Amino acid sequence: MHIHILGICGTFMGGIAAIAQAAGHKVTGCDANVYPPMSTQLQAMGIELLQGFGAEQADIGADVFVIGNVVTRGKPLMEEIMNRGLPYISGPQWLAENVLHDKWVLAVAGTHGKTTTSSMLAWILQDAGLEPGFLIGGIPENFGISARLPGAPRQDAASVSPFFVIEADEYDTAFFDKRSKFVHYHPRTAVLNNLEFDHADIFADLAAIETQFHHLVRTVPGNGLIVANGREQSLQRVLERGCWTPVEAFGSAAGWQAGAAAADGSFDVLLHGELLGRVQWEVPGEHNRLNAVAAIAAARHVGITPAVAIDALSRFKSVKRRMEVKGTVRGVTVYDDFAHHPTAITTTIAGLRHKVGRKQRILAVLEPRSNTMKLGTMKAALPDALDGADEVFCYGAANLGWSVAEALLPLGAKAQCFDDIDALVAAIVAEARDGDQVLVMSNGGFGGIHGKLLGALAG
Repeated sequence: MHIHILGICGTFMGGIAAIAQAAGHKVTGCDANVYPPMSTQLQAMGIELLQGFGAEQADIGADVFVIGNVVTRGKPLMEEIMNRGLPYISGPQWLAENVLHDKWVLAVAGTHGKTTTSSMLAWILQDAGLEPGFLIGGIPENFGISARLPGAPRQDAASVSPFFVIEADEYDTAFFDKRSKFVHYHPRTAVLNNLEFDHADIFADLAAIETQFHHLVRTVPGNGLIVANGREQSLQRVLERGCWTPVEAFGSAAGWQAGAAAADGSFDVLLHGELLGRVQWEVPGEHNRLNAVAAIAAARHVGITPAVAIDALSRFKSVKRRMEVKGTVRGVTVYDDFAHHPTAITTTIAGLRHKVGRKQRILAVLEPRSNTMKLGTMKAALPDALDGADEVFCYGAANLGWSVAEALLPLGAKAQCFDDIDALVAAIVAEARDGDQVLVMSNGGFGGIHGKLLGALAG
């Protein structure tokens, strides 16, 4: 079957492309904005990428068009598909019908930490020999790809693994299906990492998102498991609406806990106060320790002992664009991170601070480009989120409907705002000195700023 994917360079749709190709389908796709790592991954797989959404693509010979949620009415290709009555389907529905329908799905949902926790969980299953399939909204460094079909388990090489790990996004499915993506997945094991207000472009308030999370809870069977963050009142409200599945809490004394991090990053894992083992790793941040215990709890549901899961995490290598070191020049280290929500910005800076201590400065570089940020919904929270950095550089003020300079006034002289990326790079390089940590945060390509910074630092 020939599948043509509209919006193929999004991490989710790019993952579907990889899975569809591995399943034997011919895959092509199109998108308006193409940037790594997904474009690089697709090109390496030999998948043809077309720029834009031109109506002529309706003649590409596809048996079905898989529609990403970036596609809206009015796109010439979408209008041509509809006018001709050509078959189309959303990405989540295609995945559910063609891949997930006979699998033990382990879904990781939450405002933050979905990608990292999904990566941890997939790695734990992989290290245990279970060869899970997965679709993750990033590229786990342990795998080097964002998605794959299940393989043959080490325990039974003649079979195919029944397990599939998926990052379960609450964003809407498609322009013709406004439900959250995750309602299509029907997980047997569900992780509810946290729940805050986000996606102001499609949700009116936190209560609206809680309703979607309860739709997810309704799809988990009675013999399944929900692993929920015990610190989140929003998740408690969701579960109080009705829950038909056993629940294990993490992050509280009533369930799974992560101990404080030692200087080397290692930490204890406890269940109901009983010590189960110690994770030996260097992944920074309390949020990642919570992600880890959630993954350990979910893995236990499929039969992996905590001891095996804890050992696996000692070999976990994180995810691209999650505190990813892009290079060090003249003693200045440049990081790339996907953080774009104030809570994620706070925890990312705090994690880096714990790693490098107080003697090294953190220069935070932010591009507020998410739809929620563009609407200004989170602007009041930005000063506190960025306060842990020593210097703050913000880009893209001209593309916002509000004044970022005004919003960052509480930070005083340590915050600077720029509309020109070259001027931004020049200002960072002029400020940077030996030992500084330049933390670049954006959910987009950010104009290739990492390479520009490293090049300018090299002189």
